[in-house]
Amino acid sequence: MEQPKTLLEAISVYGNIDVALNEAADSRWPGGVACVHCGADSPMFLKTRKIWKCSKCRKQFSFKAGTLLEDSPIGLNKWLPAIWMIANARNGISSHELGRAIGVTQKTAWFILHRIRLAMQDEATGGKLDGEVEVDETFIGGKARNMHKSRRWSKIATKAGPDGKELVLGMVERGGRVRAIHVERRSKPVLQHHIRQHVEAGTAIFTDALKSYDGLNDFEHKVVDHAVEYVRGNVHTNTMENFWNLLKRDLKGTYISVEPFHLFRYLDEQAFRYNNRRHANGDVVSDYQRFKAALGKVTGRRLTYRKLIAKEGETIRF
Repeated sequence: MEQPKTLLEAISVYGNIDVALNEAADSRWPGGVACVHCGADSPMFLKTRKIWKCSKCRKQFSFKAGTLLEDSPIGLNKWLPAIWMIANARNGISSHELGRAIGVTQKTAWFILHRIRLAMQDEATGGKLDGEVEVDETFIGGKARNMHKSRRWSKIATKAGPDGKELVLGMVERGGRVRAIHVERRSKPVLQHHIRQHVEAGTAIFTDALKSYDGLNDFEHKVVDHAVEYVRGNVHTNTMENFWNLLKRDLKGTYISVEPFHLFRYLDEQAFRYNNRRHANGDVVSDYQRFKAALGKVTGRRLTYRKLIAKEGETIRF
């Protein structure tokens, strides 16, 4: 199967619906197609309808069944380039830009992007972080002084963070994976709960001098006080700070405004690209490999439009 190297090649290759279906099927069933209903091997392919029919239970199914693409009228020749674009766009891609690129409405492109972000979600299947881990938190949102007076004061009155911003906790293995979590407050119980949930006990962790990190006695905890210095030997949080810069560049430059209850989806997107930048041996991950990693995670997940828009809240603007 031809492996595209660039977006231009991906659009050309996957513009052929048969090639797109073969690529998608190879990602979902690397050992050969199996019935989604009973698990039987070697179902019959109905070429004219682009679906399979199980020889055991006699039920029919498509590639989309049981995936994030289920019930979507959009063809794989548009879904695959969309996955390629968001998986490999360093600065992210807006729904307006994606809609123009693949020929769908902005609303449809927005829904497509959120479903792909769900596929990018890290379920901590790689286990807890270990080695040397940097832990840091940051606030997401525009400056209060740039908001309208009525909106500025309403946010300050109702939000826990400085000037009504949203709080994100990040943990990164040096040379390895990152995890970013939208949290309600930076109190000791909240932050330390997440640290213990995601970091192996006894690991060397590096934080700033925030009091909420005091008491992490089950770790090899080292602190750098940013009021005095930013680096002391190998004690620093610069790797995590670099991730925050990448994240905020996407949010401010591409997405402009984000609903707080959708923020975790954008964190998943940025963490996916960061975690798939290099292989364990240090080799750079190619665009095709990153695309395949995202495509291989669409199975077993579902996000309906009703669920996506079910919650309302203040929009984070930058």
